[in-house]
Amino acid sequence: MVGGGAAGLWTALRAAERGGSVCLISRTPLSQSASFWAQGGLAAALEPGDSPAQHAADTIEAGRGLCRQSAVRALVEAAPGVVRELRERGVLFDLDVGGKLALGLEGGHTRRRIVHSGGSQTGHEITSKLAAMVAGMARIEVRERTTATALWSDGERCHGVLSEAQPIAAAATVLATGGAAALWRRTTNPRGAIGAGAVIGQAAGADLADLELCQFHPTALALPGTRFNGLLITEAVRGEGAILLDAAGRRFTDELAPRDAVTKAILDRTEADGTAQVDLDLRDVDPGRFPSVFASLAEAGLEPHSAPVPVAPAAHYVMGGIAVDLDGRSSLPGLYAVGECSCTGLHGANRLASNSLSECFVFGGRAALAALEEQVASRRPSPPEWRFTPPSEGTRDAVWHLAGPLRRPRALSELGADPYPLARGIAASALERRESRGGHLRTDFPGIDRELDGVHLVLPPVGETRHERWV
Repeated sequence: MVGGGAAGLWTALRAAERGGSVCLISRTPLSQSASFWAQGGLAAALEPGDSPAQHAADTIEAGRGLCRQSAVRALVEAAPGVVRELRERGVLFDLDVGGKLALGLEGGHTRRRIVHSGGSQTGHEITSKLAAMVAGMARIEVRERTTATALWSDGERCHGVLSEAQPIAAAATVLATGGAAALWRRTTNPRGAIGAGAVIGQAAGADLADLELCQFHPTALALPGTRFNGLLITEAVRGEGAILLDAAGRRFTDELAPRDAVTKAILDRTEADGTAQVDLDLRDVDPGRFPSVFASLAEAGLEPHSAPVPVAPAAHYVMGGIAVDLDGRSSLPGLYAVGECSCTGLHGANRLASNSLSECFVFGGRAALAALEEQVASRRPSPPEWRFTPPSEGTRDAVWHLAGPLRRPRALSELGADPYPLARGIAASALERRESRGGHLRTDFPGIDRELDGVHLVLPPVGETRHERWV
């Protein structure tokens, strides 16, 4: 198991509880994973009058004609049970005055169905509780500060992981290494979210998919030159009354539209106004609902209770990753992927808010069961010589400037020469998708091409990008 965030911890826990012996390696201490800092919640149909069918409809609508419907059904049907099980295991979610779950409303959802902890501290609560559970499992060996440098693969099968310390053999290897949005210079993600799992997976022989589809979060703090630039302001504040204002102080969009629509509205507005940002007015939001958000803004020298704060889109979530089925299996036997480094097709072209944390539990649990069925190979090949090399600062700048919220063909072609494999993959996929859909906006193809409905772009380890429709 590679990765100590919510997906990795849950998958390891479920596998161990069913008799598996698990070695979990994490580049950082478990308390420093990206999941630990997650502000979003879990989406599940829990409100009277809501239903998995409505949750599915909202997910598919947000996904802009690209969601794998079997993955959507799997998520929405299992998500309510996930919330119940987490509560039974001691995870504390916010309650209303009547003692029931306080369900939040976020962009793209037609019902209140987001459960949070501490307003915007859900990642802290869930990850810390899961880490404690994992630490108490005798069948799980945790190796913190251990980095996977490659997969032990001959291109035909994955036999384990290579770390800087020693090889770790395994019948099944599960990657839960997180996302890739920190490849873009302006990002809401921690610096380690560079798509390492996708790079080592493809180098080992696994297919990648949907790399062109990056969701840019509409409301990241815009304070260039400071460490607060790109600070995520959770979408939940817009569900509780925060509004977006243009340079003249006028509201200009529906703040609760899906993220791609809000991002596009902000880009259109900043171009019309000749500005680099818009304002987010939080004066009608109760600071007690989001204490960490207001504390962070105050630390940045802002006074959100008395004046709007500047925001602009930033790279937030890459829908693409290692192509997997609904049990986390990749195209490389023995290799599984869960969480943000994977691509089931669930999110389509635009992730519905808070579905990703639910995804970690629903598909992590399925992958744990499937991985337990793998058999130890009778022989293992010699470890490969290839080792992972992180991207340079120049790559981060290039990905932001050449494959940012608005894509141009000449810029994408330039990015195709970047030394980092994932940057080249993003460029190739973005050039191949000749349309604007969800998180992918082409200046030369501004509309949706209905011939590409349901089409996922799969990038094999060797060869050209191919078009696939997933059942």
